[in-house]
Amino acid sequence: MNDAAPVQLLVITGMSGAGRRTAGHTLEDLGWFVVDNLPPSMLPELIEISRERQFSRVAVLLDVRSRSDFQQIPAAFAALGDAGVVPQILFLDASDEVIVRRQESVRRPLPLQGSGRLLDGVRKERQLLAGLRASADLVIDTTSINVHELASRVAKAYADPDETELQLTLMSFGFKNGIPIDADMVLDARFLPNPHWVPALRPQTGLAQPVSAYVLGQADAEPFLAHTLELIELVRPGYVREGKRHATVAIGCTGGKHRSTALVTELARRLSAEGVRTEVVHRDLGLE
Repeated sequence: MNDAAPVQLLVITGMSGAGRRTAGHTLEDLGWFVVDNLPPSMLPELIEISRERQFSRVAVLLDVRSRSDFQQIPAAFAALGDAGVVPQILFLDASDEVIVRRQESVRRPLPLQGSGRLLDGVRKERQLLAGLRASADLVIDTTSINVHELASRVAKAYADPDETELQLTLMSFGFKNGIPIDADMVLDARFLPNPHWVPALRPQTGLAQPVSAYVLGQADAEPFLAHTLELIELVRPGYVREGKRHATVAIGCTGGKHRSTALVTELARRLSAEGVRTEVVHRDLGLE
């Protein structure tokens, strides 16, 4: 019926304190367009806007701040079906005791608590959300997991295969221009002989074959590269497990022109050959 670009819609709902916003932030990091607390009646309009702007993956966080909104959900889902969109539902849950403990730690009342106890608010939410939980495509119980484990489970469920891998930026830089503040790891290549002191190499950069051959031909260059690759392979799974999707490894020399540039270029070549998503940035290459 509708020939417009397809839109994948994910509705994230569940108990207050069960991790909705963590799930939303994870999806944002994975490139989803995320909207918080949109009235269900506006879902069809959101889909049209998403098609106009070519958003292929859209997530909507729904909570119980307005009870009347939940009465609109069946009609909104029916309208979405007429538009060719079948929403998926992710429901986040946790035990009553854990939800009460989490809310007490942030000192915030639950939306339906009113003048009652926190536990009263929890029970009212469960009753209101029972239908959505029963129809959910995926239920994640966060009772005994932390935010990093929740982010990992959401990523595994809703990321494209290549998005579950770490995006690695390899950066060359010159220490004389300052250490990059956004680097996750900083390595020092100033222990290698400096091509700057070779007159024929001084005007060139580490991107030139003669300079690269000079740097990589040093006795300590290969062990440095090998250990750096081992270090990257060690931390990559841990970064992903902890919800980190981008990391920057910076290698510095004096000016960022010769040694660091050659080493970063060679590291990128080897990592790319192993299928690692790699971006190269030569921060100071054009600086004097």
